[in-house]
Amino acid sequence: MSDRADFQEEQGGTLRFTGDLSLARLGDLPDRLAAIDRADKLDLSDVERMDTIGALVIHRLSERTGARVEGLEENEQHLLDQVIKADQPVAVRPAAPGGVRRVLGEVGAATVQAGRTAIGLIGFLGSVAIALANVIRHPRRFRFNAVVQQFEVVGVAALGIVGLMSFLIGIVIAQQGAVQLRQFGAEVFTINLVGRLTLREMGVLMTAIMVAGRSGSAFAAQLGTQKLTEEIDALRTIGVSPVEALVLPRVLAAILLMPLLAFYSALIALIGGGLLAWLTLGIPPVTFISRIREVVPITDLYVGLIKAPVFGAIIAVAGCFQGMQVEANAEQVGLKTTAAVVQAIFMVIVIDAFFAIFFTWLGWD
Repeated sequence: MSDRADFQEEQGGTLRFTGDLSLARLGDLPDRLAAIDRADKLDLSDVERMDTIGALVIHRLSERTGARVEGLEENEQHLLDQVIKADQPVAVRPAAPGGVRRVLGEVGAATVQAGRTAIGLIGFLGSVAIALANVIRHPRRFRFNAVVQQFEVVGVAALGIVGLMSFLIGIVIAQQGAVQLRQFGAEVFTINLVGRLTLREMGVLMTAIMVAGRSGSAFAAQLGTQKLTEEIDALRTIGVSPVEALVLPRVLAAILLMPLLAFYSALIALIGGGLLAWLTLGIPPVTFISRIREVVPITDLYVGLIKAPVFGAIIAVAGCFQGMQVEANAEQVGLKTTAAVVQAIFMVIVIDAFFAIFFTWLGWD
């Protein structure tokens, strides 16, 4: 067994260490060294062994007295260098950055994340386009049953909630419009407001928001769960493209059914607005329908039907993209589902603003 660690004071301010400078053999050496205030040299040539604790004791003594360390072998010198490098003050809780710095950091991090998401979304859209091209070239790879199943998820199952929402929206538009127009004795123009607003904007926009919250979130949750359970990896293993098998049917279903849902939503909103006009303004349904035919141009219907498939594609791609980004744990499923809904609604509103400018430029206003 190695000797207990010890030291001797020699002339010239030299401390010569002997024995084993390890945790098990240090004994009272640290307490004895604490009484030494000054030394010129620490000679460790006779030390048999030194571990991290022994190196820390030597480093602290050298730092306190200003003595230089000599007599170490290469491995022991490397250990001492590592201890010196690691012996730095560390705050238990880092100091919080200033308010401006913190805000700028959060803005910068959000900007970087938004840029990465945009790049990833564009790449994912490209993979969907490639999958669609492959299916067109090889029609046998088209999964008709999967598309029909998504028809039910996106369209049929959503008829109830979309219809109720549209009916109430039509009532609200008619009621608020009648209240404001009554000040000018122009309640009859409530029909113009309800007809043009529901067919051109509110029908398709509110339907898109509802589908994003309902179907877009479902797409993200379904694909995210399949990603966690490694079903997507299993598809790749057997040579099946996950984009063709899982993503493309959902995208096609959303694109094909959004125009139908938007048209259905606009009709139900007109029914709600017409009902309120009949009950509160005394405008009979026949007059309401006749007035709608007179004041609402057919281009308003075209505008809504043109925007609907674009919104459907945005919702489906955003939901599937976020679902495919799930990694590591089940918490990611919830986070990506929320991100899919927020991203889809934001992009729908932005694209709707571009459509408004575009159709005004075309003269469809």
